[in-house]
Amino acid sequence: MLRSCSTRLLYFLMIAIASLSWAGDQIPKAAWKRPLGLPLQNAGTKKPSLPADHIDDGYWQGAPVGGFGAGTFSRTYRGDFARWHMKGGVHKYQAVYANQFAMYQKSEGASAGVAQVLASVHPKGNGLSSWKWDYPVGAGDYFSLYPKSWFDYKWDKFPAHVVLEQFSPILPDNYRETSLPIAVYRWHAENPTNQAVTVSVMLSWTNMIGWFRNFNRDLSGHLDAGTFNHFVAKDGVKALILDRKRSIPVENEWDGQFAIATADTPDVEVSYHSTFNPGSPSQEVWSPFANDGRLDNSDLQWISSDEQLAGAIAVRFTLKPGEKKVVPMVIAWDLPIVQFGTGRKWYRHYTDFYGTSGTNAFQIAADGLRAATQWSDAVDAWQAQYINDENKPLWYRGALFNELYTLADTGSFWGRPVGSDPKTKHTFAFMECFDYPYFATLDVRFYGSMPLIKFWPDLDKQELRQFADTVPISMPEKYAWIWKTQETHSRALRERKTKGAVPHDLGVPQEDPFVLPNQFSWQDTNGWKDLNSKFVLMVYRDYAFTGKQDVAFLRYNWPAVQEAIEYLKKYDRNDDGIPENDGYPDQTYDEWVVRGESAYCGGLWLGALRAAEEIARALGESAGVAKYHELFAKAQGSYIKKLWNGNYFSYDTMSEYRDNIQADQLAGQWYATSIGLGDLVPQEMQKKALRHIFDYNVMKFAKGDMGAVNGIGADGTIITTNEQVQEVWTGTTFSLAALMLEHGMKDEAYRTAWGVYHVSYETKGYWFRTPEAWDQTGNYRASMYMRPAAIWAMEMTAPPK
Repeated sequence: MLRSCSTRLLYFLMIAIASLSWAGDQIPKAAWKRPLGLPLQNAGTKKPSLPADHIDDGYWQGAPVGGFGAGTFSRTYRGDFARWHMKGGVHKYQAVYANQFAMYQKSEGASAGVAQVLASVHPKGNGLSSWKWDYPVGAGDYFSLYPKSWFDYKWDKFPAHVVLEQFSPILPDNYRETSLPIAVYRWHAENPTNQAVTVSVMLSWTNMIGWFRNFNRDLSGHLDAGTFNHFVAKDGVKALILDRKRSIPVENEWDGQFAIATADTPDVEVSYHSTFNPGSPSQEVWSPFANDGRLDNSDLQWISSDEQLAGAIAVRFTLKPGEKKVVPMVIAWDLPIVQFGTGRKWYRHYTDFYGTSGTNAFQIAADGLRAATQWSDAVDAWQAQYINDENKPLWYRGALFNELYTLADTGSFWGRPVGSDPKTKHTFAFMECFDYPYFATLDVRFYGSMPLIKFWPDLDKQELRQFADTVPISMPEKYAWIWKTQETHSRALRERKTKGAVPHDLGVPQEDPFVLPNQFSWQDTNGWKDLNSKFVLMVYRDYAFTGKQDVAFLRYNWPAVQEAIEYLKKYDRNDDGIPENDGYPDQTYDEWVVRGESAYCGGLWLGALRAAEEIARALGESAGVAKYHELFAKAQGSYIKKLWNGNYFSYDTMSEYRDNIQADQLAGQWYATSIGLGDLVPQEMQKKALRHIFDYNVMKFAKGDMGAVNGIGADGTIITTNEQVQEVWTGTTFSLAALMLEHGMKDEAYRTAWGVYHVSYETKGYWFRTPEAWDQTGNYRASMYMRPAAIWAMEMTAPPK
């Protein structure tokens, strides 16, 4: 609902501003840190074997802003805004130089002030050429503890110490603020000198209405015609609205508004320049700002004929010696519609609170200014119990939160169809990654959704209901089966979706997601042996992790659970109780052939049978309890007999990889232990296998510095005949570490997980784009991946026995 009472808004704004406290010197120790603008030597790159269109934007990255399903963007640690995930499911990377912060400072009595763009980079050509670019490299530090990040400016030409705190209100068990399209920037300024210091911060922004309209990986093809900017001052807020001339309500995904805004308070002077062309030198903006930190208050408005337009707003204040002040600014956007490839349109979740007109960016900004301090404090309170736990490594405490970025930033979608009843239950999903743009990829979300069920359980349950709805569906249309076509050198086809098969995904943005599931064409996932088991395990997981109270959730999913098990059971062709793998990569390791009974899929099957037994018990389904208990007992005996070799569970029974040591062999046991299903195999076997995995897959691969390699020979030989066998998978490494914790192997667990942190944050530069995998060189595959969020599994473990 829109807040329309201006007096109430003004009152709360004044209270919020009055209560602002200095927090710039309280950046948590757990935050990841890097010098501003410092290049990285020997940075990682994507693997040379990957297709040219796979993403490698390099290490100039930063924590994103924007709520779940609202669209996100990020400012790199060198100061440029470069990554744009504003169109649903689409990645764009391109610096927009007019989107920028600049600072002016002048000490009392000094002959002149200093004005500087806060970016260690500069544009090419004539555009913005009058501005002073190239902030000194290393003159301060960047910190991140998502959803917050900080830019700590320490340049000897700036007499005042200024820290920028940046965040969006991503808050646990919150289904309103977490969805909002807003970025909050709180400027913490302190004067450590003996003279008064005048400080001014300018925020400039391009009118990007019309820019997010295609699937290109850059910002080419954008539309500027019809855009215009204007200044608004009301309710204690001053803002520039970046808009478009329209005669009808917003009805396209690229249409709406941006707003850049600040609070109008007595001790802060606000100035503005509403419209300029960033393709020009833009001296009319820079000259007055560089002179005394003020803009000229020009509200000259014109409508673009197709030239780019931008606007700027500045906040100016004076600090007495020793004085501290916090000044908020916000960027808000109202782009209410998501439209996917075949044309279906959806309203974003935040429109439940701000309407669907696409003309409420000012109201979103005003509400954000009012709540900025409250939101900041709420984020701090949420994080405190984790980042202050000194029983755990400092690097780990920071990585926990920095790996949460994927929930908002990896193409997350949250909304309802245009034209639907506003009370309609909203669809939610986030993507596997942008190279593999599948919504809610089930075999991967099995790992990567751990923080979702922990902090936003309603969203995770909704995603699983969406999967349950697909299980009985048959979609017999034929599509290419790419892997088999390549292997056999002849055209192979797959059925889109077989009744009883849990789909690999809920669709892709290029098509009609949530209506047309299972678009993955690399393999025929109708025959995969992990998906159905994982679905059943996740249903029980969500019930168990939310207090075992939501029986209605179990009841909703019960028909799909039963059908999923019956479907998978048909692959038990030798009647030993375990479905056999079929000699192709029919599980999440989709290039690693598996044949016969396997440790990975067999263990998941054992876990699914136990989960189904407990679901039946919770629902009072006595026949189901007996049935699944009997199936489990039979399968357990066969599993141990056929796969336990005295040291670990063999990869499988029939393929050339059968003797390999698979790092993820105990995935089913990891889930079973964490959600209270007990031992799928005896404790001593679990512990012995974990020790073997640590000694071989972790410590014999890159000396334990890169995580757990997926597979390794029984003698410790690195296997080079298959791409995925010789990869480290970041998310499965974290789940392995979680199971180690459950067995009291604390040192081994953190050493295993540290390898992922070490590569991502210390050596190869994969911050805020943590990939699915890397090889022994550190080169990666599939950046910005879903699975690494499994680090939260290490916080969701059962106590060691």
